[in-house]
Amino acid sequence: MGDGSRLEIIILAAGQGSRMRSSKPKVLHALAGKPLLAHVLETARGLKPDTIHVVVGHGAEAVKAATHGQDLTFHHQAEQLGTGHAVACALPSCHSEATVLVLFGDVPLMSGTTLARLLKENPTHPTMLAACLDDPTGYGRVLRDENDGFAAVVEQADATERQHSVKEANTGVLAAPAQLLSTLLASVGNDNAQGEYYLPDALALAVGQGIPVGIVVTDDPHEIAGVNDRIQLEALERDLQHRLADALMRTGVAITDRRRVDIRGDLQCGQDVEVDINAVFEGRVILGDGVRIGANCFLKDVVVGADTEIQPFCHIEGASIGVGCRIGPYARLRPGTELAETARVGNFVETKNTVLGSGSKANHLAYLGDTRVGENSNIGAGTITCNYDGVNKHPTTLGAGVFVGSNSTLVAPVTLADRAFVAAGSVVTDEVPEENLAVGRSRQRNVSGWKPPGTGEG
Repeated sequence: MGDGSRLEIIILAAGQGSRMRSSKPKVLHALAGKPLLAHVLETARGLKPDTIHVVVGHGAEAVKAATHGQDLTFHHQAEQLGTGHAVACALPSCHSEATVLVLFGDVPLMSGTTLARLLKENPTHPTMLAACLDDPTGYGRVLRDENDGFAAVVEQADATERQHSVKEANTGVLAAPAQLLSTLLASVGNDNAQGEYYLPDALALAVGQGIPVGIVVTDDPHEIAGVNDRIQLEALERDLQHRLADALMRTGVAITDRRRVDIRGDLQCGQDVEVDINAVFEGRVILGDGVRIGANCFLKDVVVGADTEIQPFCHIEGASIGVGCRIGPYARLRPGTELAETARVGNFVETKNTVLGSGSKANHLAYLGDTRVGENSNIGAGTITCNYDGVNKHPTTLGAGVFVGSNSTLVAPVTLADRAFVAAGSVVTDEVPEENLAVGRSRQRNVSGWKPPGTGEG
């Protein structure tokens, strides 16, 4: 197509998506953790185009903000007058000798393999993408001539009863030489039920001028599914999640229930990984061999070493977890947390910007912030680090073999040297030297004969 040396992609993302019942542009609604448009852009970049054009309209500034920093050329469609009009908004900026590929910002699962087939099908003439659907309701129908070639596309609103029975649907995706497409679109009218300028009408015009139009039929109708309302978005989400789960299970991951797992980013798993129900993975998550994820866990941007067990109801974000650790249940590991091998973080323990050394443990009811803990140390129940003075964060440093008794308060900045001990219930404000016992609590005083308030005595 074109001169074969330049590819430009036009993504249509101007629609309001009124059926979403949302102030957010439709293409910014999330599927598997990222906007619909982001999926389309990722596929488009995989084709290595020279330029990606995005046609925006409703919520244009929001769309631009969501794609800030990406190398995109935007075009504004002030009035939504149809797909043909939308493409015409961007075509003047395309190189006249380029091949133009038209995609849709609300059709997120189009595969690069299918699009590559489309681009190779007919080097010099327009080619459209079709799909055979059991229920093509809502799609334009592809009409073929007596030689089984392309004749026209008729939109559902304009189709006859007989044409409604056609199962071959137009996806809207097409590729064509830029100069030819521009010429054809200039002749497209809007004499139809919607009063819009339809992009597929350019293909019928091409046929009328003796220019052949190629048809590529996708092998997977799933990839052409678009989103018009929240019901379709949810259906697409579940379908995609099932496919992602199936792909993991084919590699050997044990997933308890594929209907109750959500992958909202890049999940990489080693051998013999187990994932229980209602697990959610966001961002980039790497699970080593033999990792076990309990029910109702949330992991975001996490690396987990081999043979680590994450028990139910844990929330882990921005953490690096070593080999053979045990976490939870009900633990929260916040960004900057690093656990060395065999470390343990138990129930109702929260960590942030904290390093826990090999074999060290905080088994329950503790908060560790801006803390460095050496190997084989023990943090007792109820221990907290007071790392924030209202303005600045301060560090707490514990050496190897440190034992902190229950219900202790470590007021940063403070250092506990190797094998230091802290008596239960202590408030530690000064350095504890190596192998010293810190007792930072007031002396107990018993008052004899004391009566509770309201007893009328004492």
